[in-house]
Amino acid sequence: MTDRIQEFLRNRREAGRDTGPCVVVDLEVIRDNYTTFAKAMPDTRVFYAVKANPAPAVLDLLARLGSCFDTASVVEIQQVLATGASPDRISFGNTIKKERDIKRAYELGIRLFAVDSDVEVEKVARAAPGSKVFCRILCDGDGAEWPLSRKFGCAPEMAPRVLELAHRLGLNAYGLSFHVGSQQGNPRMWDGALKSSSAIFKDLAERGIQLQMVNLGGGFPTKYLKNVPAVKAYGEAIFRSLKKHFGNRLPETIIEPGRGMVGNAGIIEAEVVLISKKSDEDKMRWVYLDIGKFNGLAETMDEMIRYPIRTAFDGDAKEPCIIAGPTCDSVDVLYEKAPYDLPISLEIGTKVLIEGTGAYTTTYSACEFNGFPPLETHVI
Repeated sequence: MTDRIQEFLRNRREAGRDTGPCVVVDLEVIRDNYTTFAKAMPDTRVFYAVKANPAPAVLDLLARLGSCFDTASVVEIQQVLATGASPDRISFGNTIKKERDIKRAYELGIRLFAVDSDVEVEKVARAAPGSKVFCRILCDGDGAEWPLSRKFGCAPEMAPRVLELAHRLGLNAYGLSFHVGSQQGNPRMWDGALKSSSAIFKDLAERGIQLQMVNLGGGFPTKYLKNVPAVKAYGEAIFRSLKKHFGNRLPETIIEPGRGMVGNAGIIEAEVVLISKKSDEDKMRWVYLDIGKFNGLAETMDEMIRYPIRTAFDGDAKEPCIIAGPTCDSVDVLYEKAPYDLPISLEIGTKVLIEGTGAYTTTYSACEFNGFPPLETHVI
């Protein structure tokens, strides 16, 4: 909670505009985060993961600061181009793309594409001839709160074949990428993927193909209930692994921070709608908020992300509660497997602050499910 957010919420309440949940994102925090990444990894280009928070003001700020951008769709590419950023600062980082979308991206000037299969290489070769491609390899995601281990990427032993095909089809076999899992708490988890990447570089060099780049992905965490290592610790650990596996011939490197760039910049203000029990004998209270999985808190799925929730009664005695959202869907329960401690003095109508919600909230907010509007967003 920054002073700027606190003042905004106070003015919103005094003006009577606090009629529903909202997220407030402080651009000064994002500015500080970008500077921190740039200092911690000075020889690495930052490609902000647009999906984390594509608010125009966020993209405009990062474009002015010199950031590049990782995009997953033509719409995200257009959002970045609207900031004035040039196409050479944009990567089409989704490995699952319609051929017509590849063609449209190429027409917009994009020349850097992610792949993880032969057929995706063939699509890029037809629709974006001569472009650079990097192959994503599988990574187990150990140590991450939100592992990304199956949907994207190919086995490391398959990557040389994919990139050799790209080379034969006239594409620039540019490099590799991987993702160690979102909210990765262990700075050393990049080491195994870099070891695999080095072996692939050597394999392709023997075939006459010189790779140039390693995309280190995202995974840089934001603080929720548990403390996380500083960005500097990640930069130091990654550099040590690069030196260990690549020696003095270090590749170009890029990172794709999303959550780590904007997560701690946002606060959601929500309201308690109902506090109840399921029977007279039940000791567990249910606390229902006016925001849930379908209005922006989708990352509470399987209780992977546990957001800090603050109230005006935090100094009072607490007891475990089940927290749920307002919709008529039975899966709209945020924390039940591991109940959440909230003040006993909490009342219906109480405002609560959900911290660390600058990333993956507005973009996960469903449109009008049950008639509840998308999450109101303010960027200050």
